[in-house]
Formats: sequence, C-alpha cells, structure tokens
Amino acid sequence: MKIVILDGYTVTQDDLDWSLLQALAADGQHTEIIIYDRTRPEQTAERCAGAEAVLTNKVVLNAELMASLPSLRYIGVLATGYNVVDTEAARRLGIIVTNIPAYSTASVAQLVFAHLLNVTNSVAHYAAARDRWPSSPDFMWTDTALTELAGKTFGIYGLGNIGTAVAQIALAFGMKVLAVTSREPEALPVGVEKASWEALLQEADVLSLHCPLTPSTRAIINKDALARMKTSAILINTGRGPLVDEQSVADALAADRLAAYCADVLSTEPPAADNPLLSAPRCFLTPHIAWATREARGRLIAIATANLKAFFDGKPVNVVNIEK
Repeated sequence: MKIVILDGYTVTQDDLDWSLLQALAADGQHTEIIIYDRTRPEQTAERCAGAEAVLTNKVVLNAELMASLPSLRYIGVLATGYNVVDTEAARRLGIIVTNIPAYSTASVAQLVFAHLLNVTNSVAHYAAARDRWPSSPDFMWTDTALTELAGKTFGIYGLGNIGTAVAQIALAFGMKVLAVTSREPEALPVGVEKASWEALLQEADVLSLHCPLTPSTRAIINKDALARMKTSAILINTGRGPLVDEQSVADALAADRLAAYCADVLSTEPPAADNPLLSAPRCFLTPHIAWATREARGRLIAIATANLKAFFDGKPVNVVNIEK
C-alpha cells in the first residue's frame, strides 16, 4: 500500500505533524507513506504513480490525471471544499473521494468577527497609531467613526455549519440576523429569520457569505447586487473568492458605494499583483487563514486519519462522490 500526501505543509506548518497517519500506515498492513510539503502541477502525476491513496489540500486532481493512475482507489481532500477533484470522474473510475467536514467551523466564524470588529472599531488602525495618543489634548483620541453592532442587521447567505455559528455570534452581539437558506423557517435557530436574497441585499448592514461555490453562486456579488446594498454596508467573504466579482467590489469601494470589504479568500490564490482588491480603499484582506488555527488543523489531521482508516476497513465515511 502506497499513500501519498501531496501538499502537507499548509496543514502541519511548523507546529503539527502526521504521526497519527504515519502510525496508521505502519500498523503492519499499510506499509508506505510519502509526504511532500508542496507539489507543483507538473510533479503530480509522477508523485501519485503507484499510489492507492492520495491526500490533497489544494493540488488539483482532474479526470485525465486520475485515468492515468490505475492503482488509485482513494482520494482524501484535506479540506471541506473539494472542488480540486473531479468527483464525477473519480466516481466513474471507482475512486472514493472524502472530505473533512466541520473541522474549522469555530475558527472561521471567529475570523468573520475579527474582520468585522476591525472595521467597526478600527482596532488595527488605533493599535498602529498609538504614538499619537500622548499628544492628544484629551484623555482619549479618535480620528475615525466607531460603530456599535447591537441593533444592526447581520445578513448571512448560506446557513450551514459555519453560517449557523456566525449567526449565533451575531445574535450574542444583539444584532438582527437574516439568512438566505433552504431550511424551513421553523427549522432555523432561535432568533434567525429566513429572508430572500433581495431582502438580504437591501436590509443588511453586514453581509457575510457562507455558501459553497457553484455555477449559481459564482459572482453572486456583482455590480447589480452591490447597487442594491446599503452604501454603509460591510461585506465579508470567508467562503470562496469567486463568490464575488472582484472588479465590481473594487469599483464600489472606490466610488464609496460600499463601506468596507473583508475577505479571507480571493479568486486566485496567491493573488496576481494586478488584483484590483489589493489597491482598493477600505479593503481588508487576510491570506486564507480562517481555517488555519492550530486547533482546527489538529482536528483536520485526526479526521483525515479516521477517514483513511474507515476506507481501509471497507466502511468509508465522509464520501462526497456517492451517486445520488
């Protein structure tokens, strides 16, 4: 048995390791595990050759590649989203694909509010400008507007695990929470109101995206959607970069038609130097770190190991390409 991890560094970084998975591989039945920190596209086929199980975070495994790997029977995606794998092609080839659900829920929800509080309370700005406080004629010093969240409307597009966690935090801040969701109103958490997309755009003081990237959600935030939002609204995206039309968001910020854009994801990562959001005003970007707390990455490794063991035992779990 050959097991290959194609891009393990972003999961372990410098504070975790693959010992759980290595112990599974060394139990006498599964004998070889090869771990690469990073894999370039041109290296993927060679590194996967002869492997029965391949684990990938962001390395793409397409139909052509999988068809060239007759030994491959299992792909473990080291993330919740699994768009890096052609799951339909994998199903046709008899390859099981699993993901890691719900491991980063608390961490992502936490970053949503780290971004929001940074905007409403200008935390980074005041921390960086602390040398100006001593010269203030008053006991305090401020040069920005400060905003209280209580009573404001928090809109959520997508009420899965992360969206629900975000809703609970927003409620704790005393905010009114509206959500676009397929769930029936009676099935929503107490305090969360079901809303239409139009109502969300028009009423939200804060709009946070928590839906998967699909053909119907790609660029759901576009020029038209932005025109229907409050000019004082704060837009937050910790889902997927292509949920927004980045040029339209940059234009809205430049024209003062959007108060702020906070994102942990971009359409291309790392971004191209000419990405319009890199130079847009009131645009707060973090480099795809919402999932990356040590606690969340530890859970990811544990679940990835459990997924692989379940596959070895003939009872796979968290399978994402079972035919419906």
